[in-house]
Amino acid sequence: MSDNSLRLVWIYPDLLSTYGDQGNALVVERRARQRGLDVARLDVRSDQPIPTSGDIYLIGGGEDRPQRLAAERLRRDGGLHRAVGNGAIVFSVCAGYQILGHEFINDLGQREPGLGLLDVVSTRGEGERCVGDVLGDIDPRLGLPPLTGFENHQGITHLGPTARPLAQVRLGKGNGTGDGTEGAYNDTVFGTYMHGPVLARNPLIADLLLKLALDVNALPPTDDRWYEALRAERISAAQQPA
Repeated sequence: MSDNSLRLVWIYPDLLSTYGDQGNALVVERRARQRGLDVARLDVRSDQPIPTSGDIYLIGGGEDRPQRLAAERLRRDGGLHRAVGNGAIVFSVCAGYQILGHEFINDLGQREPGLGLLDVVSTRGEGERCVGDVLGDIDPRLGLPPLTGFENHQGITHLGPTARPLAQVRLGKGNGTGDGTEGAYNDTVFGTYMHGPVLARNPLIADLLLKLALDVNALPPTDDRWYEALRAERISAAQQPA
């Protein structure tokens, strides 16, 4: 990857792209190019080393066995830890979100160590699966409009003292703990259960990742009419009576 490019890394598309979350990489890349930024995108398969020089790393969702394999390989590789130590930004979804925590329950029903990049622990819920549209209010410190997305998970994720909830839900289950929280983040690492893909439904989150990676407070404006039409349609649909 060029030293002059914004370096975007999509982690393990062969294991963690079950629910169309690769669209998140497409959105970040597109919104960077709309601002005239030179972007180098690298899709890293699970048999390849994780580069440590990326600026933004994206991880998607997946089923239980691929999630365990991804966690094992990421722990063994160590590249994502080193990248975060270098100041990289990480955005993760569903299975990827759980992997970034301290532990989760794998496909064998066992506790599987995560990467410890987020202060969260995930367990498996005993009740109904969390499926459906979600609306929520993103942490005001991030300065973003309401969150819209689609959840499909059995997991329950508990936040530790150093993790902040990404949002408080108005509709949906979110983290599944019953406290109304959805997702988690610290300074440079973000996790959410939202599919959609979530960055197509929430383009200003993609812009936040770009601003953090570039260490700027603002980006040049871009045409958001398509994104806003999608957001409005999805929010309206979610609020309709069942």
